[in-house]
Amino acid sequence: MGHIEKMLRAHPEPAGSDGDTALACIKACFECAEVCTVCADACLAEPDMQHLVTCIRLNLDCADICAVTGRLFARPSPRDAETLQHQLEACARSCRSCGDECQKHAAQMAHCRICAEVCVRCAEACERMIGALVP
Repeated sequence: MGHIEKMLRAHPEPAGSDGDTALACIKACFECAEVCTVCADACLAEPDMQHLVTCIRLNLDCADICAVTGRLFARPSPRDAETLQHQLEACARSCRSCGDECQKHAAQMAHCRICAEVCVRCAEACERMIGALVP
């Protein structure tokens, strides 16, 4: 059991009963934030990085959105479900956009292939979390 899972289980006021879905979403968001940050840096190191400007920008945006989403869900106390839903929708949308862009470069760059895969998993985790939100 990881530390985040221990912390969520130790929390005196958990937000709802679907803790496994929330934990998966938190982990996916934090992983995606890290992977997108590294992918942006790797794109900057590519010899012809000028054609990767869109990819770099989407990576950085996705990393920021995922980090915020992960932090929001790491605070499990009851909050406004509509706001959380909008955040999850934004995160999933950002992950899909970033993943689609990285996929364009995946055949030539392993870092973009890995990033595209992680973005899809994060988008799916956010979408599952939307379905688990309690109004």
